[in-house]
Amino acid sequence: MGLSQLSSAPPSSRTSSFCMSTFILFWWCGLLVTSVVSGNNETDRLALLEFKAKITLDPFGVMTSWNDSIHFCQWRGITCGRRHQRVTVLDLQSLKLVGSISPHVGNLSFLRNLTLQNNTFHNKIPQEIGCLHKLRVLQLENNTLSGKIPSNLSACTKLQVLHFDFNLLTGEIPATFGTLSKLRNFHIRRNNLTGSIPPFFGNLSFLEVFRVAENNLDGIIPDPFGQLTKLSHFLVEENRLSGTIPPSIFNLSSLEIFDVGDNQIQGRLPLDIASLGSCVKLEDLRMGRNLLEGIIPPSLESLRGLQYLDLSNNNLSGQIPKFLEQFVFLQFLNLSYNHFEGEVPTERIFKNTSGALIMGNGFSSTNLIGAGSFGSVYKGILDQGRHTVAIKVLNLSRHGASKSFKAECEALRNIRHRNLVKVLTSCSGIDYQGHDFKALVMEFMRNGSLDEWLHPTPRINETLEEQRSLSLLQRLNIAIDVANALDYLHHQCHTPIVHCDLKPSNVLLDDEMIGHVGDFGLARFLSYATQDSSINQSSSIGVRGTVGYAPPEYGVGNEVSTYGDVYSYGILLLEMFTGKRPTDNIFQESLNLHEFVKAALSDRIIDIIDPILLWEREEGETRMNNITRNENQNGSPKSKECLILILEIGVACSVEFPRERMNMSAVIIELLSIRQKLLGTNIRRQRLQVTGAQG
Repeated sequence: MGLSQLSSAPPSSRTSSFCMSTFILFWWCGLLVTSVVSGNNETDRLALLEFKAKITLDPFGVMTSWNDSIHFCQWRGITCGRRHQRVTVLDLQSLKLVGSISPHVGNLSFLRNLTLQNNTFHNKIPQEIGCLHKLRVLQLENNTLSGKIPSNLSACTKLQVLHFDFNLLTGEIPATFGTLSKLRNFHIRRNNLTGSIPPFFGNLSFLEVFRVAENNLDGIIPDPFGQLTKLSHFLVEENRLSGTIPPSIFNLSSLEIFDVGDNQIQGRLPLDIASLGSCVKLEDLRMGRNLLEGIIPPSLESLRGLQYLDLSNNNLSGQIPKFLEQFVFLQFLNLSYNHFEGEVPTERIFKNTSGALIMGNGFSSTNLIGAGSFGSVYKGILDQGRHTVAIKVLNLSRHGASKSFKAECEALRNIRHRNLVKVLTSCSGIDYQGHDFKALVMEFMRNGSLDEWLHPTPRINETLEEQRSLSLLQRLNIAIDVANALDYLHHQCHTPIVHCDLKPSNVLLDDEMIGHVGDFGLARFLSYATQDSSINQSSSIGVRGTVGYAPPEYGVGNEVSTYGDVYSYGILLLEMFTGKRPTDNIFQESLNLHEFVKAALSDRIIDIIDPILLWEREEGETRMNNITRNENQNGSPKSKECLILILEIGVACSVEFPRERMNMSAVIIELLSIRQKLLGTNIRRQRLQVTGAQG
């Protein structure tokens, strides 16, 4: 029906025809929208498959769900919007993925969050990410990305979080980033960036965290930073910055952490630092290792909320202010290597060095909780009795102690993992007798070391049954904890770290019996050129680690490597489940712990496992564990089978040739599988016992 026909038709007919035409129009538009949405969905699906194609290693099998059996919105790591079913979040953090970032990620036009941190993505950051105009969060830290930061990321004008820490990026901070007016967090710590800090950052009024530490940046700190009323963290340490600190920065009442340490900053401490006095938020003020001169201004007294103050290694002079003893929240104070006069205030604070003040009750034998090759560990108190800590005081008269302290500080400065002993602070300076003093303050582990649990010393009037011991599951959990720590050190740190002294006494247990690896006094960083070295490289370093746990290649002068830690882990694993030290008297001539276990794996497993594992206390009675039973209940995995699998891993990790040893990532996967079998066995056993009791 044409328009002329419609106009000459009766009113009722025209109305009916109009409604029909309108229906057809909306129906057609609906088909068009459906087609467009469907097409865009296909674009997202294809982009994700291209992303998957660039992954060369996927140890956890994350990408196995990325197939056509389910909609891509249900693939692991993918979140879609409810309305259009478009990808809004791609989150694959901490999955040990290896590969490059596909440029096709730029086709995910609805993407708001791209999070790929803590993996091993390499090559360049694709410029196509600059096409993601809805992007708000871009987290690529702790990978091995190289090349320059794409300047066209400036087109992502909604970007709020940019994290590129711990990569291999080069070039300068793009001058185009001044358009990122919504930016709140800017993190590019520990890369190889050069050039200066662009002044435009002072115009990004929403900026809260500015973190460009550990690069090769030069020039001055731009004055406009003093305009950022929301700035809470300003961290530019370990660069080549010069000039003076803009006084306007100290007008920022929002500031919580200010770190310009290890640069070439000149001038005097700003006298108007008192403007921060009304701000109780400032907790961390670090200006050490610069060229500052003059006195500590009296106005510093206003900063009563300080917890960390480092002014060391400058040219400061004058009297040490008495008001410092009134800083009740202060946990760390370093004034060493300056030209101060007078005494360090000691009221309310236990004094152990002019460079560090730690509250405690002294380094007496009553507080001694351990001793090692290079020093002793004492129990102490921080924060007016609120926190118990362990204080490792170095014996600097021992050859190599200072080097050990430096290695431990360097290794622990930038690593964080739940299975590593947390170092709260370090102290280096001169004690009240004028002697060098160095100490590490660490979190306190109430359950002591793994060695104390594996080889307990009987107390007076204590029977065998009363001695503390570890169950099979507890040992397995601790073994997984240690494996996770090593995997982090070897594969997830910006520069791989080799512990070099893994043994039961260096594994500490917290209140929940979670294992934490400690004592990094022999730790070494590996350059990317040498991290796989294990053979045919000689060194004058001598034997690293402890006899029995150190790999054989170290004894003939080979360089340290991650393979060496794997060997030590294998020996530790065998010791945990046999109860025998590698230095046990039964190991003579060619027989060692590795060969001892290997020979018994096939048919004499009961002869070599720790006797304590054959006995478990249950409901007040001592009975034989299921380990010795020949029959399996309902076909569930037996403890004996789990033990064999665990010991096989220990043997595989401690073979003679380094490159034949297991990878720590593979060890974790195997141990987790064994734990699942063991837990399944225990659950079934508990159910059978309940059923039997009811019957």
